[in-house]
Amino acid sequence: MTERVDRRNFLRGLGSAIGAALAADNFDRLAAVPEQALAAYEAALAQADEANAEDLDTIERMRRELVRALQKPPSERRWVMVIDLRKCIGCHACTIACVAENKLPPGVVYRPVLDEEFGTYPNVTRRFTPRPCMQCDNPPCTPVCPVTATYKNEEGVVVVDYDQCIGCRACLTACPYGARTSDFGLTYTEEMPVAEGLIAGRTTTETYERAANFEYSQPHPRVERTSPIGNARKCHFCLHRVKVGELPACVTTCIGRATMFGDANDPDSLVAEMVNKPNVMRLKEELGTEPRVYYLV
Repeated sequence: MTERVDRRNFLRGLGSAIGAALAADNFDRLAAVPEQALAAYEAALAQADEANAEDLDTIERMRRELVRALQKPPSERRWVMVIDLRKCIGCHACTIACVAENKLPPGVVYRPVLDEEFGTYPNVTRRFTPRPCMQCDNPPCTPVCPVTATYKNEEGVVVVDYDQCIGCRACLTACPYGARTSDFGLTYTEEMPVAEGLIAGRTTTETYERAANFEYSQPHPRVERTSPIGNARKCHFCLHRVKVGELPACVTTCIGRATMFGDANDPDSLVAEMVNKPNVMRLKEELGTEPRVYYLV
């Protein structure tokens, strides 16, 4: 088994570098202490990474794989999500993270968690199923859009052009997973009082709710009679985060590491490993939609 580089070894190497510089008779070598310390630090980190590669937290592994995937042309990437239902505890952290990340208004939820109870009393159990957009390879929502506002981008992710969408909601009807909702312009603060002395009254909190979100890297303030109010909205794998090397919000907040994300075209990636498990399944595969969201059961 590869020997680990622990904190003691790192500090020993760092102390040696500093001690060698302090023992010098000239100030040039003394001035080199920061450089030598930095070199020792970087060497220790590199050695630790190599020694403990198998011990990386799942989130850190996926982040590194994401950065690696971004070096490839977009058409060569295949973003997929894998959700391990055996690890999901129904905490809804992913749902709340998604709402906060995308400033979702009332009635708009990109990632609900379905709660099922099955069995016969007293032998009953529960199962939780997070349901983001399935990001189908053969999406039924795109051909029904009369203005091509919903389409697959070059990475194969189904997205919505808010400036093109006319709010007909044909895509909502076509989606067999119920993964699309419509933004009716509601806010959580509509019924809040406006009074002097409130810590956060309606005026203050509505400023946040109306602020621009950055879905698809396009800022869209929620102002009356403008997009995305009146438009169809859906999960988009947090593309605005992915493009800068950050994992989707639902992935990083999953306390059980039940949600995985990455490039399935990378044979060394975690998701490529997971989708080849014998216990993998996809929702409504019989419809031929070819979802990019996989479940481990």
